[in-house]
Amino acid sequence: MKKLSLESSHIAIEGAIGVGKTTLVQKLAHRLNGNVLLEGVEDNPFIELFYQDPSRHALSVQLSFLFSRVKQWQQISQLNLFKRALVSDYVFAKDRLFARLNLSDEEFQLYEQVSKLVATDIAQPDLVIYLQSRPEVIMQRVRQRSRPIEKGLSLDYLRQVMAAYDEYFFHYYETPLLIVQTDKLNFAEDDASVDALLERVSQMRSPREFWAEFV
Repeated sequence: MKKLSLESSHIAIEGAIGVGKTTLVQKLAHRLNGNVLLEGVEDNPFIELFYQDPSRHALSVQLSFLFSRVKQWQQISQLNLFKRALVSDYVFAKDRLFARLNLSDEEFQLYEQVSKLVATDIAQPDLVIYLQSRPEVIMQRVRQRSRPIEKGLSLDYLRQVMAAYDEYFFHYYETPLLIVQTDKLNFAEDDASVDALLERVSQMRSPREFWAEFV
């Protein structure tokens, strides 16, 4: 694998809600003097309704995410931000992952038709970092931060999301991938963990690697 120039690369952080993506994105961008791209979950007007009644609001929430993400990634290309490091808290492909998980077969067919029309010329990141954790650990973190829109999130749905992520990244070969087990890592409170992650990334020699800290 060609060694990445982190100061001019696009690094995408992925993982389930509550695993620590946004915190890590902001800290990596600060260290690399780069730009931040956040998916803006709380800006989706249907997300809280979805957690309360998934079957009723699934299509609305997915289409809203699709349109907002397409707009974000088109703006990136137009502004040519890749001259500096860019750190995002999602990969564009996650939209389809959640659509397949949340929508009925008929709704998913409609979603696919719309996506093919609007999602064109989407650039791939240079590296994806997939944060893993046990569902119980993530649920505890979600409860501790007490965000109103997440109050309807269930452990059962979280398990489904994490299983979908694991399945997706098991077959993921589009870009270099580093899978990070985060049960023993706290990027929010321990800056040394962020530095250790950057060091681990710099040591990558194959396009698919795994890292865990057993403390």
